[in-house]
Amino acid sequence: MSSTDPGTLPPELAELVDDFADVGPKDRLQLLLELSRELPDLPERYADAADTMEQVHECQSPLFLAVEVEGSRDQDAGDRPVHLFFSAPPEAPTTRGFASIMHTGLDGQPAATVLDVPDDFYTDLGLAEAVSPLRLRGIAAMLARIKNQVRAAL
Repeated sequence: MSSTDPGTLPPELAELVDDFADVGPKDRLQLLLELSRELPDLPERYADAADTMEQVHECQSPLFLAVEVEGSRDQDAGDRPVHLFFSAPPEAPTTRGFASIMHTGLDGQPAATVLDVPDDFYTDLGLAEAVSPLRLRGIAAMLARIKNQVRAAL
């Protein structure tokens, strides 16, 4: 099923892609809903998401994200760890599930690894049968915004 070279994905993200590939289309939506419940709470510094985080307008539900890149400018930029923070309402489980995929698969990864993730990796999750193309546009936009914020921080 996978069209993405697994070597281009961080191990945690590759494992999620495999988890989705290992179940049938109906179970993929259930897996996404389970992941939605695993999205970590925001730290206090992001309590006011609308003022401190970037909104991903392509998502059908309100989703805000923030990206922090650790380290100093004199450190090799590609090695600096990336941290992701998401705010999505509990009544938006699909959006929260997408955010949880990003958090589980990319949080803590080196900047170069995050930037190397194929823009269409999400197609390998096999969710096209379970969610609308409009919703899939949301996960693509999340990844694009994450990469833009990483580049800006470097």
